[in-house]
Amino acid sequence: MPSSEGRRGGPLIVTEDVELLDDLLRLCAAAGAEPEVHYGPPEHRGGWEQAPMVLVGDDAAPRCRGIARRRGVMLVGRDQDAPHVWRQAVEIGAEYVLRLPDSEGWLVDQIANAAEGVGRPALTVGVMGGRGGSGASTLACALAVTAARSGRRTMLIDGDPLGGGIDVLLGGERAEGMRWPDFAQSKGRVGGGALEDSLPALHGLRVLSWGRDDEVVIPPQAMRAVLAAARRLGGVVVVDLPRRVDEGVAEALAQLDVGLLVVPGELRAVAAAQRVASMAGMILEDLRVVARGPYAAGLDERWVAKALGLPLVGELPWEAGPPAAHDDGAPPGSAARGPLARFCTAFWEQAGAVGGGSLATGLPGGGVS
Repeated sequence: MPSSEGRRGGPLIVTEDVELLDDLLRLCAAAGAEPEVHYGPPEHRGGWEQAPMVLVGDDAAPRCRGIARRRGVMLVGRDQDAPHVWRQAVEIGAEYVLRLPDSEGWLVDQIANAAEGVGRPALTVGVMGGRGGSGASTLACALAVTAARSGRRTMLIDGDPLGGGIDVLLGGERAEGMRWPDFAQSKGRVGGGALEDSLPALHGLRVLSWGRDDEVVIPPQAMRAVLAAARRLGGVVVVDLPRRVDEGVAEALAQLDVGLLVVPGELRAVAAAQRVASMAGMILEDLRVVARGPYAAGLDERWVAKALGLPLVGELPWEAGPPAAHDDGAPPGSAARGPLARFCTAFWEQAGAVGGGSLATGLPGGGVS
């Protein structure tokens, strides 16, 4: 799938004010957009109508009077208290009147959104283990692989710095591309397209994993910026999360549409999962259980979900010989007709993720197996 899917050109800037133009070019650069600049409405066909957004300097407003009405027109200047500014905005059909530098932060976001062609945010699913070794990373990887195989734009994000790197499960630990340490200093906005292009492409999806060097702490603002950029791309984002909830994990939980808690069918695992669910549930409203056998005597998947007081998604199946398959570069869920892939496919169908988009309604409480 092309990484440039859904992206559009930069804004149209109309001004003769050199200082204002310098400011707008600087803001476009911050948003990762390349604008088209004119002193008046462009003469070539579609130049005004087809631009993702139009920034009209207050000096150029008279030259744009009578132009075709369209959405996404903004009148930009420095003195917005002048009485004629609002009349000019009405004359050119501007939706917003902006004053610089006060509106710079907001305008950078709007330019980036327009350049990226932002539509519906990605359906974002987080996976956590009720205890160590529960199979959460395996499920996260399989969900991403099956989503990508179905044609959805997919990104898999490793949120556990001590997990060994989820790119290993995909056989891509040597793949070229950026890892979390490269984003540790990210603040403010990260461009979605730039993020996607920078990451390793494995099995039809993009993967953000950890490096092999010394442990790097990802500040909460970096986690927030990266996940927000991934969500703006649309499609599907799967996040593999640790059991502990620190500030960075809390930022990730806040951006999830649904969380899956993988819980083995053992009393100690259920007790451990109760603590994980209690912490995650303070931030995430939609947390659900994926049970995993074999079960202790008297337990089954419905008992596990009832004990935790959470809706049941289903029972996580195991496939024969997954370690050998991983060593050969075949990730979990790669066997399209295998039980794990069928489980994940059923999950995406019930989640309403066909074609991407946010989760409109809660997942069904019944199993998907």
